[in-house]
Amino acid sequence: MAPPRSFRWARRVFLTLLTGFVLLPVYVMLSSSLKPLADVSGKFRWVPSGLTVRPYIDMWSTVPLARYFVNSLIVAGSATVLSVVVAVFAAYAVSRYDFRGKRVFTVTVLSTQMFPGILFLLPLFLLYVNIGNATGIALFGSRGGLILTYLTFSLPFSIWMLTGYLDSVPRDLDEAALVDGCGPLGALFRIVVPAAIPGIVAVAVYAFMTAWGEVLFASVMTNDTTRTLAVGLQGYSTLNDVYWNQIMAASLVVSVPVVAGFLLLQRYLVAGLTAGAVK
Repeated sequence: MAPPRSFRWARRVFLTLLTGFVLLPVYVMLSSSLKPLADVSGKFRWVPSGLTVRPYIDMWSTVPLARYFVNSLIVAGSATVLSVVVAVFAAYAVSRYDFRGKRVFTVTVLSTQMFPGILFLLPLFLLYVNIGNATGIALFGSRGGLILTYLTFSLPFSIWMLTGYLDSVPRDLDEAALVDGCGPLGALFRIVVPAAIPGIVAVAVYAFMTAWGEVLFASVMTNDTTRTLAVGLQGYSTLNDVYWNQIMAASLVVSVPVVAGFLLLQRYLVAGLTAGAVK
């Protein structure tokens, strides 16, 4: 039975107000990024008196934004690839095999998500410094150290979510592949992985977004040459001025890869999250 007309109107009004509320910060960012600095620094106007694209040009020279962009792409991309590869093998092992310590492993993986991330900041800092002093491997201040740091956050959730998704893939499929002559790796890559694409995409998007927008660890674990975008945006604030219009322009530009990826992979992401969440 169709809902009453009054309910449909109330639903439309509520969703319209909710959409406006969600898009309000985006409008403020967009309008501020197209204003001269004097207009942004003064009283906020909902309708700009004049528009300029100058902030989108100046933001590349005020701070080395292109270098920060490359650093973020390398760090977030590497963390995503490693998270997906390790999570696929770990989730497949947990989902398909019984082994000693399996329950301890799964509980340990899940329990790491219960601690605030800031608790790991000092231990990782000391660990990286001591490893560097003992072996000469420079983890602190390097992209490799930051990638390892992000793996400690993304891997537990990725394994947990992907295990739930692989449980929804019938075991008869990979057992049939084993009967037909495939080895365990052949069954994994020829049968299970193609069937679990939505879950793998969801894991990849989660890992990329986690690494792309992280600020706390990136501000401590990087230096001038390895700084990422999330930290580099602070460079628009100096002792004398805060370039609000350039900050807004840069924030919109750095959001493009995440928004574009989300829109392209939205179908897989929703399927992967819902399938993994109900397990």
